[in-house]
Amino acid sequence: MQTRLSRPSRALLAMMAAVQIILGLAFLAAPERSALLLGLPQAPGWSNWLFGMMAARFLGYGYGLIVALRQPAQAAPWLRSMLVIQALDWLVTLKYLWLGAVTLPQVNTAAFLPLLFIAACAVALRQRPPSRAAVA
Repeated sequence: MQTRLSRPSRALLAMMAAVQIILGLAFLAAPERSALLLGLPQAPGWSNWLFGMMAARFLGYGYGLIVALRQPAQAAPWLRSMLVIQALDWLVTLKYLWLGAVTLPQVNTAAFLPLLFIAACAVALRQRPPSRAAVA
């Protein structure tokens, strides 16, 4: 039996999948342009290698979210790992904001989207499949 996510959970996970896929495609296709759109200074050429690897992970996370939307019960371990990844992303963002290495306009949605993602994953993980008695 498969858990059915609530409409708000599905919408939030779908939005997060879209964000991941859009960022992945942008940083894969045009790493320098994507960085400039975030207001980041020109970086050495080798940074595009890191952007390319980051883009691959964005695309993988986006795909995983789509799978989780279809099979939430089976995706529970993956959703838990994504919850931890997003928490770490948010803490790293706060650290570099605090140090002044980046500004709020530069980090853009990274200042709040991880919190929404954590909430969506937590809600999805708390939903239980219907009991056999309820189904029968």
